[in-house]
Amino acid sequence: MKKVLFLTLTFALFLTVAQLSARNFNTSKEKTITFDFEKVPVGQIPDGWKIEATNPKGKLAVWKVIEDTTAPSGKKVLSLVDASHSFGSTYNLCWTKDIPFLNGEITVKFKANTGREDEGGGVIWRAKDRNNYYIARFNPLEDNFRIYYVKNGVRRMLASARIALKAHQWHSMKITVNGTKFEGYLNGKKLLSTSCKVFNEAGGVGLWTKADAATSFDDFKVVLQP
Repeated sequence: MKKVLFLTLTFALFLTVAQLSARNFNTSKEKTITFDFEKVPVGQIPDGWKIEATNPKGKLAVWKVIEDTTAPSGKKVLSLVDASHSFGSTYNLCWTKDIPFLNGEITVKFKANTGREDEGGGVIWRAKDRNNYYIARFNPLEDNFRIYYVKNGVRRMLASARIALKAHQWHSMKITVNGTKFEGYLNGKKLLSTSCKVFNEAGGVGLWTKADAATSFDDFKVVLQP
């Protein structure tokens, strides 16, 4: 009887360990990180983020959380409020290395506020540093949506689509990444599909504008997939 009880308990323990092990193997499931900027004090940027520029000329642009009554959610947005320059080859970055993005989705809502040399903006991913990353952006001055890579500070276009969206209004952008394949969406419509092997390792994510483009961003969401 004792032997039977021992075997029964041993088998139950084995099943429990097996179930726990199976759960542990599922820790590679996708993870979602969202920034709505509501908890960031006005005048600051999120913890772990930094302001930099590719090909800087003069002072860095001023990025900060501001109150915006038109915000898609809540009352705050992250905004480039002063570009400090209009140099066409300078790319303004507000980004973080703390989210190691390789595959998944990046979505953001954005509003182009001002800009004469350039307008609008977008997102970056797999960023190694301020001079090496992928970028997707919309420009209402040119009525186009594009995906590029920037390597050693030099930008190369991968895909482009013509589309007219009104400036000074909120729109949504989504980028999906699966290995070397990228897709781009604006306001839920798929417009871009391309592939590239330049950066194949996980890297940082963030927000981007060019030259004097002053743009606001909200609901920045990153879905990390295994």
